[in-house]
Amino acid sequence: MGRARRIVRRVAAGLTIAVVLFLALTPTGCYLSRAGWEEARILAGRKDIDRLVDDPRTDAATRLKLQLVLAARAFARDSIGLDVGESFTTYSRLRRDTLVLVLSAAYRDRLEAHTWWFPIVGRVPYKGFFDFDAAQDAARDLQAEGLDTYLRPSAAFSTLGWFNDPLLSTTLRYDSLDLANTVIHEVTHNTFYAPGQAVFNESFATFVGAHGAEWFFHARGDTARARLAALDWEDDKALGRFWTSLWHQLDSAYRAHPESREARLRARDSIYSHARRHLVDSIGPRLQRVDPRALSRVQLDNAALLARRIYSTDLDAFERVYEAERRDLRKAIARVMALAKRRPADPYAELRAWTERVKP
Repeated sequence: MGRARRIVRRVAAGLTIAVVLFLALTPTGCYLSRAGWEEARILAGRKDIDRLVDDPRTDAATRLKLQLVLAARAFARDSIGLDVGESFTTYSRLRRDTLVLVLSAAYRDRLEAHTWWFPIVGRVPYKGFFDFDAAQDAARDLQAEGLDTYLRPSAAFSTLGWFNDPLLSTTLRYDSLDLANTVIHEVTHNTFYAPGQAVFNESFATFVGAHGAEWFFHARGDTARARLAALDWEDDKALGRFWTSLWHQLDSAYRAHPESREARLRARDSIYSHARRHLVDSIGPRLQRVDPRALSRVQLDNAALLARRIYSTDLDAFERVYEAERRDLRKAIARVMALAKRRPADPYAELRAWTERVKP
């Protein structure tokens, strides 16, 4: 027994040293160390939302939003069946307006995203930075390698249930509709997250957040906001189809010139130029909740395209499941998760196959 204990202690010590060296000496380790430090600061500053709601020093506008968060969380748990854990029961005030900068990158002459590997979640096509200077440096390094980069702010994130994700002051600035959508979107990740399937996971959460917000406001008797949530979802699907069409155009153009990078780049520039006009002149006027003028400023390149598709790939596939389940969101969510688990390497294919089989 003594020898066995010594072996166990040596193995444990060796693993501890390996983890410390990984965190201290590798780029991924340093990144995770910084993320862990920032997460610890956020968690250390948590305050119980129930107490803030009852605190007479809390201003009326903040109290109403905090109450909405608690209501959306309870609705996600009780009416939609999501695993909310302890997420959004606490609140943390940040010292800045932006939580993280999220970086995506892609090769200019092909539709291939640059990816990063992290323990547990696998490879993902984006990376969040609490250190904004480091984000800018990373973007410049990738640009120097000839890649497109897309850097944008984010006000919320999920730790996939590993920690008690608090509501952040950056998120509390949202209006009621976006706030409810965000809460339901993020706790969807607590409920289901397929390793290595970031696009599926985020697009699924987009679907659940949109319909969840619509259901939530209907349940509260707020038909006006429920209608706005439905219109947002229609816009999401329309833009998702546009990004998909653009992706296929580029893919075809790249495949048509396998031997010439210059030809691929010329084709790419032509396609993006036409896409800009189509987005502003044709798609924009049909959108119901998006200012068409903003579309003229939308970044169009491979990094931005692939980043947008992370949250909007084949949203119609989820909608078909929703319709097949007679517009019962709880059943649709359970069905999507079951299908995704059945074919983890290609969950979209399983969704499509199932909806084909159940067609009337």
